[in-house]
Amino acid sequence: MTTFSAPSSPSNSAPAATTDTPVTDSRYALIQSWLAPLAEKYEMRIDSLRPASSDASFRRYFRVDTTTDSLIIMDAPPAHEDCRPFVDIATRLNQAGLNVPKILEAQADQGLLLLSDLGHDTFYQRIVNGIDDATLQVHYQGALQALVRMQQVPSTQLPVYDNARLREELNLFPDWYVTRHCNSAMSDQESQTLNSIFDMLSTRNAQQATCFVHRDYHSPNLMINDHPENGAGPGVIDFQDAVCGPVSYDLASLVMDARTTWEEPQQLDWAIRYWEQAKKAGIPVPADFADFHVEYEWMGLQRNLRILGVFARLSIRDGKTHYQQHMPRVNAYVRQVAARYNAFRPLLRLLDRLDNIETKVGYTF
Repeated sequence: MTTFSAPSSPSNSAPAATTDTPVTDSRYALIQSWLAPLAEKYEMRIDSLRPASSDASFRRYFRVDTTTDSLIIMDAPPAHEDCRPFVDIATRLNQAGLNVPKILEAQADQGLLLLSDLGHDTFYQRIVNGIDDATLQVHYQGALQALVRMQQVPSTQLPVYDNARLREELNLFPDWYVTRHCNSAMSDQESQTLNSIFDMLSTRNAQQATCFVHRDYHSPNLMINDHPENGAGPGVIDFQDAVCGPVSYDLASLVMDARTTWEEPQQLDWAIRYWEQAKKAGIPVPADFADFHVEYEWMGLQRNLRILGVFARLSIRDGKTHYQQHMPRVNAYVRQVAARYNAFRPLLRLLDRLDNIETKVGYTF
């Protein structure tokens, strides 16, 4: 049975693959200077330094070979990024037995970290390059187990993902997706109705039980564990924005993946398996799966409305137009939930109007 579909090429949508393109900027020179005195200690070949990946922020990553393996360098320019939360969360997750990068060296004031290398392929890259269903299921069972383990990590002193923050993030949808991406103005009635829906959605989601939340627990941030000696389960990355938030958030991220289309039967299968494990582990999920199903769908709607706004902003403001190719998928996830609940029917009508606008102006993804 086909359980997923994905774009035919990962070139612009997964973290960027290793490239032979020379890097000559000042930060790259800084990295080379920082690594030079560490080369002997870690048996690094500095001349092998090359790009490993980048993400939607200012962070980027480099890989360097050692005599036996490879290491990763995180470059987080202090003017734009703070690598200290990464160090804090990595320590917490490592202590909980999660397979996360080990911090070998840090120069936080310069935004530089030397990390262990968890592998070359994310779940997303392996899916796009071809994976059989049996192997896929094994990897995702590991991801569900890791999620339950991660949710038991203490979330004290983490930023709180509360009603105000959830509600504020939803403004990305009208500001960037509706107004700028679709080039459309909403009527006063549409604006009032959408605001009412957003108030209801964020309030309901903020009432969920809370726990440690990764915030981007999906296929681009899960590494295929080809070296289980480094730790059990998939490699988990990009966790520096972790918060204390709704218990269903990370599960919604995983089963309604913005990079890979999972059909509803597969979403339900993984959600049930997670829910059963979470209950056994004492994670505060609802006792009835039907109630949990509503929770993670509403949470998924919240997240995917925000993502439509984020992807529009990345495309328009930052020139990262490749994010447009994922918008139809995210739109479909939004429609999946909006069509099931009467409260969201006005949102569905707005999407119908906006989709017609996109078709008329000839958007291609």
